[in-house]
Amino acid sequence: MNSNKQLSVISFIKDLPNICSLLGLLSAVIGIYFAIQGNYPAAIIGVLWAVLFDWYDGIIARRMKGRTKVQGEFGAELDSMIDIVSFGILPAIILLSYGNYNIWFLPGAFVIIAASAIRLTYFNVYGLIDTKTYKGFPLDNNVLILAFVFLFESLFEHSIFSILIYIVLMILSALNLSSIPTPKFGGKWVYALVAYVIVMTSIFGWILWR
Repeated sequence: MNSNKQLSVISFIKDLPNICSLLGLLSAVIGIYFAIQGNYPAAIIGVLWAVLFDWYDGIIARRMKGRTKVQGEFGAELDSMIDIVSFGILPAIILLSYGNYNIWFLPGAFVIIAASAIRLTYFNVYGLIDTKTYKGFPLDNNVLILAFVFLFESLFEHSIFSILIYIVLMILSALNLSSIPTPKFGGKWVYALVAYVIVMTSIFGWILWR
């Protein structure tokens, strides 16, 4: 009897960390939908919740008992695939949409997605420098910063702000590919993230409904 029998694809969906990952993907897809429509506060809310679910899938996985090696490997690969949607494709679409799909914003969108793909692949091969340090800037931090920058959107003309977020996203992409040691936030930092997401969701929700 083959002890390495492959499990069905659908069986992995019942794994709680993967459910959390898929909720993050749903948040990202919602963000993409609103970004294409030009509803940026709603798009930012989507990406913020994508970050929160991305953090929690790992927390749940580490706390679950009896999870097999195969489940862990599948979850890690699924998380990586979703990350490129949440932290690569979604911010690229926000940039394109905010730039009114002008051709000059296309290189920036490519850089964001390419940097995300390269960084995720590098991390999958090498992992952390040590248990508490990344090499380069983590992708999820990009969108947390982008959300903060969008708080000041009303202070600028649309064309000026489009250039500003272009520059910010290019700097962040460069940092993603850099060799700068970056602390891995975990432990009690998750409470700070939850607070940040709730506060920012409230602010952008108010902007939507005012």
